[in-house]
Amino acid sequence: MSAPTGLDTDLLRTFVLIAEGRSFTHAAAVVGRTQSAVSMQMRRLEELLGKKLFHRNGRRTELTEHGQFLLARARSVVQVADEIVGAFRAPRLSGTVRIGSPDDYAARYLPDILARFAATHPDVEVEVLCEPSEDLRARLDRSTLDLSLLTVGCAPERAEIVWQGPLLWVGSQHHPDVHRRDPLPLALSHAECSWRRGAERALEEAGRAYRVTYRSNSQTGQLAAVLAGLAITVCTPCTLPPGLCVLGRAEGLPPLPGFAIALAVAPGARQPIADALARHISASFRAEATLEGLVIPAAEPARAA
Repeated sequence: MSAPTGLDTDLLRTFVLIAEGRSFTHAAAVVGRTQSAVSMQMRRLEELLGKKLFHRNGRRTELTEHGQFLLARARSVVQVADEIVGAFRAPRLSGTVRIGSPDDYAARYLPDILARFAATHPDVEVEVLCEPSEDLRARLDRSTLDLSLLTVGCAPERAEIVWQGPLLWVGSQHHPDVHRRDPLPLALSHAECSWRRGAERALEEAGRAYRVTYRSNSQTGQLAAVLAGLAITVCTPCTLPPGLCVLGRAEGLPPLPGFAIALAVAPGARQPIADALARHISASFRAEATLEGLVIPAAEPARAA
């Protein structure tokens, strides 16, 4: 069998629609083609790849193992293709946009996001402000920020959820006995922080005594105490700085609750620059979620209430 000569983005787009809706009929309605035309597209795609991508399960269309392999990659290809077309067709933007983010989200997600945004909008100046979610929400309400990443719970009701997943316990590799201390020493944020409340609730439900020995609204400050062997903390799944490690059940620590990150646009945001950055952030999070096998609800970024 000869190798595929190339994959048409339209074929991949239709494939993604079928996979997500589990229906050829749904995909045909979205792309404005007949169901038979969509079926012919998928036969063409299967011929190009030399593998079956779908099988029927009653009235539902399910992916084969090869279809599941293709789905994550097809989503990314379609997204990149849309970004390229959008970058060439969109008017050249200039000006300043103000974005807020808690420092841990900024360190984890913003470098790649800002680099890609700069590549497609080189004339836009981006101002980044790192503060706790509660303070960022207040700035959004006053429109002193154009948009912001926030922990769900602090975000406006109509904000877009761009990431959801678990929190993790983190300790020092060079001080491996900190988690055995009684009471358990913690380095956390202020008392209203949702991460802190989740960690305290998990320990209380497990009957584990604890004490917040170090408090910092910056995760950098919390991790400094952890690296010194003075406490443990919680953080998102990410590449940890050298000297830190993830702790869990093996160390006698209870599971932590999940959390979510939201993206909100201020009522008085500077348009259309804020909308362009919001769309870019949403697409970047969705692409990463696809690679991680997460499911993020589809939604458009909404203005803050």
